[in-house]
Amino acid sequence: MKISILGTGLIGGSMALKLREKGIADFIYGIDNNQQHISKALELKIIDAGTDLEYGVKNADFIIIAVPVDAARKLLPEVLDLISDKQTVMDAGSTKAGIVNAVKNHPKRSRFVAFHPMWGTENNGPASAVSDSFSGKAGVICNKEESAPDALQLAEKVAESLDMHLIYMNAENHDVHTAYISHISHITSYALANTVLEKEREEETIFQLASSGFSSTVRLAKSHPEMWVPIFKQNKENVLDVLNEHIAQLRKFKAALEKENYEYLEELISNANRIRGILR
Repeated sequence: MKISILGTGLIGGSMALKLREKGIADFIYGIDNNQQHISKALELKIIDAGTDLEYGVKNADFIIIAVPVDAARKLLPEVLDLISDKQTVMDAGSTKAGIVNAVKNHPKRSRFVAFHPMWGTENNGPASAVSDSFSGKAGVICNKEESAPDALQLAEKVAESLDMHLIYMNAENHDVHTAYISHISHITSYALANTVLEKEREEETIFQLASSGFSSTVRLAKSHPEMWVPIFKQNKENVLDVLNEHIAQLRKFKAALEKENYEYLEELISNANRIRGILR
């Protein structure tokens, strides 16, 4: 089938590569405001042609919206305005409630499947795309009952062709869970990076001492603001709830050190070690 990818960066590009590899896509259109992305995606054979929104949407069987979530909220109604009852639209946003609510009363709502591939890196652009990025990862479909059966079936086929295992939940629950397992991790990484950058002004050798532990912890701080500010904005209330809990936990560690209560400090660390049994 013909597929249009709206947003030819890391996520959209990686999807395009895998779907071509699996033979799902006979022809892939790329749609992107960044013409450098289109040129690079053509060079890397991620897409077969670059085109505009109207032509790309009207001439595709399946449309994937892989742009920042604030742009997706605005773009999705426009895309649904252009499609027929035989086309299917799927997004790849990291927040879901705002996107789902943006089209809840749209007459073509049933042609849309809300999807979140649980993968990403700190990199961006089509040059960062990798075909096997999603293999073994979770793919979340939200509010599946609001999608037409044939649209849902096609979206499931696409997700499974990415070698993802599917999870179903409602959009609100999705946003709560991702605030805990993804969004707070990025805020923590940004904060740690800023903390160390402040200290580095005083000690130029600090990065010479940085270990692999520091590098892995702060890796997410390399993620671009044009993607993550909209995510924090769209999921503000959930992120604030998690952030308040995280701050409370940091205060426990601070208090244990201030009071030289090393037994309590050991207790806090031992409790955190229980994550070993969950994340293997």
